[in-house]
Amino acid sequence: MDYLIFASLIATTNPVVRYFVKVFRKDPFQGIYHANAFDLSFVIPYFIILGILSIYGIHRYWLTYIYLKHRDKARPPAKEFEQLPRVTVQLPIYNERYVVERLLEAATAIDYPRDLLEIQVLDDSTDETRIVCSRLVSEYAHQGYSITYHHRDNREGFKAGALAEGLQEATGEFIAIFDADFVPPPAIVRQMLPYFTDPQVGVVQGRWTWLNRHYSNLTEVEAIMLDGHFVIEHGARNFSGRFFNFNGTAGMWRRAAIEDAGGWEHDTLTEDTDLSYRAQMKGWRFVYDPKIVCPSELPVEIASFKTQQARWAKGLTQVAKKLLPVIWRSSQPLKIKIEATLHLTASLSYPLMVLFAVILLPAMIVRFYQGWFQMIYLDLPLFLASTCSVSTFYLVAQRELYPRRRWRCLKYLPFVMATGIGLAVATAKAVLEGLFGVESPFVRTPKYRVEGRAEGWEQKKYAGQRIGWIPFIELGLAGYFLFTIVYSVIIENYLTSPFLMLFLTGYSYMGIMSLFQARLRRLWFALPALLRPRAVEHATS
Repeated sequence: MDYLIFASLIATTNPVVRYFVKVFRKDPFQGIYHANAFDLSFVIPYFIILGILSIYGIHRYWLTYIYLKHRDKARPPAKEFEQLPRVTVQLPIYNERYVVERLLEAATAIDYPRDLLEIQVLDDSTDETRIVCSRLVSEYAHQGYSITYHHRDNREGFKAGALAEGLQEATGEFIAIFDADFVPPPAIVRQMLPYFTDPQVGVVQGRWTWLNRHYSNLTEVEAIMLDGHFVIEHGARNFSGRFFNFNGTAGMWRRAAIEDAGGWEHDTLTEDTDLSYRAQMKGWRFVYDPKIVCPSELPVEIASFKTQQARWAKGLTQVAKKLLPVIWRSSQPLKIKIEATLHLTASLSYPLMVLFAVILLPAMIVRFYQGWFQMIYLDLPLFLASTCSVSTFYLVAQRELYPRRRWRCLKYLPFVMATGIGLAVATAKAVLEGLFGVESPFVRTPKYRVEGRAEGWEQKKYAGQRIGWIPFIELGLAGYFLFTIVYSVIIENYLTSPFLMLFLTGYSYMGIMSLFQARLRRLWFALPALLRPRAVEHATS
């Protein structure tokens, strides 16, 4: 009996054995397969796209390496100011009804002499936020704070325009900027100022932390993605002497650096990155200090998250078009030129990912029938370079921030990768608009002041943004990858299934949540409490 069982396991009719025999023969289709023009029309674009994506993947490995190499080179400020300078805090606001009170409470609690601290509330709001802001500013002014309210009847230049107009009336030598969804800690101004005793320092950027990291799986994923940006990208670039960008908030500028670089311009959607590169091209030094932290609120609505990512991607593309020719004509070192290029063009990977998704099935069919040598020695290294770098990148960032619980993020890594894939359609559209000069307004990311798991946002104003047609494309791609997975199983190409599942998960999650997130949350909370797992609150990081 045991002999029969063993024989059945190794028999060529066994589907697992047949799969490995087919794949791991040197040329399983010798004499059958011949390359033709139709196949090459898929194979050539397949390798071109995978090759370009691999370059950006290798760049992630490189950033991780130079971060680890240079992380101990961060220099503390040389000295303190003998006489404290005057500082202006700018608070740009647009329709932020739910968070503006928290923002002003934190701004007025900043630990700095009142006679040297000026607070500007730059309000472009068109709703009741104007009334709330005006009232709060009046109340704080009566309490002795140097706080002024500035309201524009138009949004010319959007955030950049508001900052530029505020700067004309600002009295500070240094300008700290905090967006409405941030909560600046009392010590933040005193932490940043000492770096400016070096007259060449133009910017000090702090690290963002998260008030609502543990609100949902979405916010957990967002936090991991942004942690990677602040820890690895900013750390690697700044500590190794390359250019990096001010993030638009939770940082401080030397006013002279803003003016020397030409001031705020609003021809891109990422005015912060634009001004950052122009200032560094002028010779100003930027400082990133990860120990200076500023809590902020992550988007809890999938549509808001997609809008935010699309705006950043389009803005970077616009800055690349605007400044890369100038950077390459400059006398900057080659390492700065190369890093600036990879940084500002990184969003091009999104339209490439969409193209890759579309041609993956026909390319998989063609590649499989060419034999396993080509697939192992060509496809596998490119796959490892373009995808596995993501997990390395984020794991190192989490290890640096949370050494005792770094492995906790492992369970989220597949979702981080799937989310990056799922964002591709919306972000690719934004990138193409940036490439071809399609103008669009600055669409802010609405925040609802939700920090605990039990807090809802579905009934609040600003919820339920216009979804458009993109979710239907995402669901179409999800269906396409469901078919691709079924096909891969039918032809016994099992090794590709986990990779394909990332695409299916990413596109289906983005499409379904874009259309039904609020309804699903209402349904979830309508269930009896016993049917729902208990929410475990974690301490904010």
